Amino acid sequence: MSVRIGQGYDVHQLVEGRLLVLGGIVIPHTKGLLGHSDADVLLHAIIDALLGAAGHRDIGYFFPDTDDAFKDIDSKQLLRQVWVKVQQEGYQLGNIDSTIVAQKPHLSIHIPLMQQTIADIMKVDPTQIGIKATTNEHLGPIGREEGIAALAVALLEK
Repeated sequence: MSVRIGQGYDVHQLVEGRLLVLGGIVIPHTKGLLGHSDADVLLHAIIDALLGAAGHRDIGYFFPDTDDAFKDIDSKQLLRQVWVKVQQEGYQLGNIDSTIVAQKPHLSIHIPLMQQTIADIMKVDPTQIGIKATTNEHLGPIGREEGIAALAVALLEK
């Protein structure tokens, strides 16, 4: 068996007038993330981790923000496309571990639904999807509630 690891990172600015979408679900908040798509930083980090583990380039290469076909697209669709591609190359998921970095809103109550949503898209057990949330201790742009970031690591097996 071959084992491959990939990492992903994404960050987007918080702005008024947008929905906050994280882990494929809408989170109640006064602001949302600004981006060409729905700006779901968690799914974007996971996508990059999966692509990296499979030896591919990043999310922007496959879904460029210069292409109107991806304007306001639901990132669950992007994850689904990437996961199909990775599976067609013979990989299966060992696990994903991820962290969302956000000063606000408080995310712990939303994590089980995020895990289930991602697991449903990938058709894996929710225990294979690790999601944690932390603050930035009021430091930097994230600590000032100007944005949200996410990091992810994916383990693929072949």
